[in-house]
Amino acid sequence: MTRSVINLPASPDDHRLARLAAFAIGLSLAEAALPSPLPGVKPGLANIITLLVLQRFGWRAAAWVTLLRVVAGSLLLGTFLSPGFFLSFSGALISLIALGVACRLPSSVFGPVTHSIMAAFAHIAAQLCVVYFWLIPHAGVLYLAPVFAAAALFFGIINGMVTARLLDNPLHEPQPVRT
Repeated sequence: MTRSVINLPASPDDHRLARLAAFAIGLSLAEAALPSPLPGVKPGLANIITLLVLQRFGWRAAAWVTLLRVVAGSLLLGTFLSPGFFLSFSGALISLIALGVACRLPSSVFGPVTHSIMAAFAHIAAQLCVVYFWLIPHAGVLYLAPVFAAAALFFGIINGMVTARLLDNPLHEPQPVRT
């Protein structure tokens, strides 16, 4: 019997993304335990990590962290391939597209707070579209849009401010490796 060994070397960037994704997954799990005043209204704490990664390491890294968070979080919560997973995945995907556009806007005017607001609105718009076109194809769903938009604005501002604060005063600066 012959054993095959697959060797996948991991770079320091891979390790960093894995740590950030793990942190985002932890925040998602903690958020899932929080009570919600209205189904679907959550603060999006893991989006702070996405915004930090976007500002520090670029869109591609933010996309990896976000997609790993959505998939791994749904596996841990037992919601993989459920309607909740597709709501989360669609919101994350459209938010990433919005952040990709936002990164191309002038940084003198658009920063973490505006990026967060844009991503929050994109996220809720994608979720409402999935609900309307797949789960509940009734115009009554659109009556909830102002409530969800207000929540997106509120939490988008808060998450953006937290991100801006963390970018100004990092909790941990990487130290050089001594050999």
